Amino acid sequence: MIALIIVIVIVVLLALALWVAFNGLVKKRNRTQEAFSEIDVELKRRHDLIPNLVSTVQGYAAHEQGTFEAVTQARANAVTAGATGDPGKIGPAENALSGTLRSLFAVAENYPQLRAVESFLQLQETLSATEDKIEYARRYYNTSARDYNIALQTFPRNLIAEPFRFKAVAFFAADGEDRAVPQVSFPATVPSVIASTPSGALPGPEGPVAAG
Repeated sequence: MIALIIVIVIVVLLALALWVAFNGLVKKRNRTQEAFSEIDVELKRRHDLIPNLVSTVQGYAAHEQGTFEAVTQARANAVTAGATGDPGKIGPAENALSGTLRSLFAVAENYPQLRAVESFLQLQETLSATEDKIEYARRYYNTSARDYNIALQTFPRNLIAEPFRFKAVAFFAADGEDRAVPQVSFPATVPSVIASTPSGALPGPEGPVAAG
């Protein structure tokens, strides 16, 4: 009788341990998925900003076609990678996009007229803020992914990971230099030419250009 009670107690304790381990894995997996969704939201916001940014710069540097095509292609590749939901593919694609954006801002530095365009300043500021949010979300995701992956490899969670289809997740890799948006210094004050430009128009090299 005592032996039976001991066996029952052991079985109950094992079942309890597995139940706790299972719930722990679910919580860690959900936290990781939530962290990745935050990255996804900010990346989509970044992608939405880029066409307007390219269009604005293109109005003043139309002959820099190679740079514009590179940014557009890199954005398309990043969107495609984003659709996979795989951080291992998204990270390198976003790094490549950051590299082309640095080239775009380098082009912008050569055009004083562009530095006076308020819409460009706003786009640059918004993009920089978005990059900061992406970096914060990326760090949170990588921390969550690390904790989740470690949990999958430790006892007794490793006993239930495969049967219940818990799978390790990839880290969101990024080089510090690739992540950063080039910081372009612009005058603190905007020349009065903007104030005298008709509403909805931007000052261009040949005069007011309708805002696209």
